[in-house]
Amino acid sequence: MTVRTYDLILFGATGFAGRLTAEYLARHAPADCNWALAGRSLGKLEQVRSALSEIDPALADLPLLTADATDPASLRAIAESTKVVITTVGPYIHYGEPLVEACAEAGTDYVDLTGEPEFVDSMYLRHHARAIQTGARLIHSCGFDSIPHDLGAYFTVQQLPQDVALTVSGYVQASAAFSGGTFHSAITAFSRMRGSIALARQRRAVEQAEEPAQQRRAKVVVGKPHHDSASGGWAVPLPTIDPQIVVRSARALPRYGPDFHYSHFASIPHLWTVAVGVAGMGTLFGLAQIPPARAALLRRIKPGDGPSEAKRARSWFTVTFIGEGGGAKVITRVSGGDPGYDETAKMLAESALSLAFDELPATAGQVTTAAAMGDALIERLQKAGLTFEVIAS
Repeated sequence: MTVRTYDLILFGATGFAGRLTAEYLARHAPADCNWALAGRSLGKLEQVRSALSEIDPALADLPLLTADATDPASLRAIAESTKVVITTVGPYIHYGEPLVEACAEAGTDYVDLTGEPEFVDSMYLRHHARAIQTGARLIHSCGFDSIPHDLGAYFTVQQLPQDVALTVSGYVQASAAFSGGTFHSAITAFSRMRGSIALARQRRAVEQAEEPAQQRRAKVVVGKPHHDSASGGWAVPLPTIDPQIVVRSARALPRYGPDFHYSHFASIPHLWTVAVGVAGMGTLFGLAQIPPARAALLRRIKPGDGPSEAKRARSWFTVTFIGEGGGAKVITRVSGGDPGYDETAKMLAESALSLAFDELPATAGQVTTAAAMGDALIERLQKAGLTFEVIAS
């Protein structure tokens, strides 16, 4: 990589998640980290910088860069001037690709918060090969989607025997509120489900054609609803992007063994809550297919809105993993505070700092957090307050 002006640039710093990420960096970025804020409005960036200077007066001179998701030239300028780009600008399917392309072309590392499978798969198909050529590491889903699940499964596998078939199940519990940006991304994803499924098939066909013949296998297994004693709740299959990312890590890393299966569940305390949740999601999914209803839903909550600090302080998450293989069984847990925002800002920022400063495995192209950062990122997150622990073995 050529010499760059910055270690990292945060794009989307004026949005809800972007501000929280900027505040985390203001408190925790090393003193020798050269970083900058980027966004459409210089005036709004100045407001964010002013707030950051109250955390650290030295940030009164933090560089501000104007860039727009619809202006590829401005994004190229950002990508060419830094080692790592952080972006919180979504829905990514609408606004994300020009920055991914700029980073792939410039050989610049990239991290985002997307939980949109369609976006991740399309970026793989369009920019993975070029990123391999330039050495760029394109790492999606560096927040609650999907770091606790991806690194949690990685942590679990490390507690089990090597070179044997492994089965891991993850059980997610959380109490939290969502922001306008998250709501818009979810409704958009619901409305594009057919295209997303088609892209997933296309991606897998490309991966299978490009992968050398090998004996190792890894796949997602959609489990059945059941009561789980380890997490203490009713387990319902959770169709998020997380299991796909866990399995991509398993395909990339031999430590997951010759045959790896992963299942992903929401763990819910009461059966009636399951019924209400399924009905609510079904209603939202149905409304998202109708353009006028979808537009009405999106008008109700604006991007940039989010839960208050007091609400976030009461929020929490745990992901409990049950791993088995080679005659051994282990139960592990990843836990933390507010999953959607406070902890997500932490995960995103620490991912970028790890790429910028840690000695990491040689990877390039679209890669996962486990494959690209693994142990180094777990260590960072533990120091930052997230818990990775073995419950039973």
